[in-house]
Amino acid sequence: MRIAVVTSFPPSKVTLNEYGYHLVKNFVNKSDISELLLLTDKTKAPKQLDFDNNDKVKVRECWEFDSYLSFFNILKTVLSEKPDAVLFNLQFLKFGSKKVPAAMGLMLPMVLKAIGIPTIVLLHNIMEEVDLSQAGFSKSNLLKKVYSFIGTNLTKCLLRANTVAVTIQKYVDVLNAKYKTDNVTLIPHGSFETVKYPDFEPKVGPKKIMAFGKFGTYKKVEIMIEAAQQLRERINEEIEVVIAGTDSPNTPGYLDAVQKKYSHVRGITFTGYVEEHDVERIFTESTVVVFPYTATTGSSGVLHQAGSYGKAVVMPDLGDLALLIEDEGYRGEFFNPACASSLSIAIENILVNDAYRRELAVANYKAAKALSMERITNMYLEEFRRIDETKFGKSLIGDM
Repeated sequence: MRIAVVTSFPPSKVTLNEYGYHLVKNFVNKSDISELLLLTDKTKAPKQLDFDNNDKVKVRECWEFDSYLSFFNILKTVLSEKPDAVLFNLQFLKFGSKKVPAAMGLMLPMVLKAIGIPTIVLLHNIMEEVDLSQAGFSKSNLLKKVYSFIGTNLTKCLLRANTVAVTIQKYVDVLNAKYKTDNVTLIPHGSFETVKYPDFEPKVGPKKIMAFGKFGTYKKVEIMIEAAQQLRERINEEIEVVIAGTDSPNTPGYLDAVQKKYSHVRGITFTGYVEEHDVERIFTESTVVVFPYTATTGSSGVLHQAGSYGKAVVMPDLGDLALLIEDEGYRGEFFNPACASSLSIAIENILVNDAYRRELAVANYKAAKALSMERITNMYLEEFRRIDETKFGKSLIGDM
């Protein structure tokens, strides 16, 4: 079977590039896949195909973030390549921060399905569950209504695909209730890498408190720095704050401003963008992973990564993080996202109790291991087979 995956891909900095990398890395290990067409965004450096069976990958760099031509170029490429099926790795600003390119890109699954190409949309967030103010869209009530209206209609377009896969059961329930649809299915986010034997023992040297991601909208690192300052006054531990990642596209310059504001505070490391090959080191060196979020916009890839590397986590008890704790078995210490003292106490509870830290780390590793990306890609292949059997009464994919 020849499948196409529409996604950003390293070294791209466009959102979901890491997820696209791990999807492709695991798809090419499936004997049912004869060729994978990587329909990806253009980058100056070559695509990062540093995994087994990369000879199965055919790269077609056919779109650019915020380009008005992306819709046409992706459609043209699909029509020329004629894959058996297409998987879109999406969130609402996947194709651009400008309204028109972003919206046009999200119409592609509907168009491809209409011309007879089996299409699955992996939708990482839904507008109904996004706090538009916290996520950096708008604080204006009028504009929020406009965005909600646009989001509702784009969701209707996405739901015209053969299948829409979402990563949280609540999303299935919300979409089915609002749009009266029957083609939404739960396929969990999955864990990128599951380390066979994580080292759960405490690391020598400073206790590293790490946050990972794109910061500035609903991910604010000031509370983490202030919590660390409070901790240093109470416990006799050497503490380092590691802020691993970059600005959110909606808040350029945010981390530079934070770095200047807290230049007087010792023990803060700003890593900048973390290349894929450095992710394991960043997580492995950390004592605890912190989620300094004021809102959530989908299933947390960072939580799944923390679980993969066997890490204890500190998180706000809100939104999708709370759902993942309930649905997938992750565990963490909770804090009030508006209170640095609450975060400081939550981190302290882990740092001063090594048995508790290990207990959380082991639980999170087990949760991550249960939903490996290998298993997740099998679920997508099963869905493609179901679509094909429904359409043709036979399957393009062999028994797995």
